[in-house]
Amino acid sequence: MKTFERILMKIVLIQFIILVFSQFFFHKIEVLPELQQLARYEGVTEDNFSQILETFNGR
Repeated sequence: MKTFERILMKIVLIQFIILVFSQFFFHKIEVLPELQQLARYEGVTEDNFSQILETFNGR
């Protein structure tokens, strides 16, 4: 069982490293400009924090 846990932890670590690298690769280096346009269209790149506060304050 110990070897299985060791292998599982290695797989999880490798997947995490690949996830971080791919996020950096696609969003910071701008490999696919379509992703930047899509992120702007969805509104996830803008700071909407003040609008959320206004909603919670009852405005």
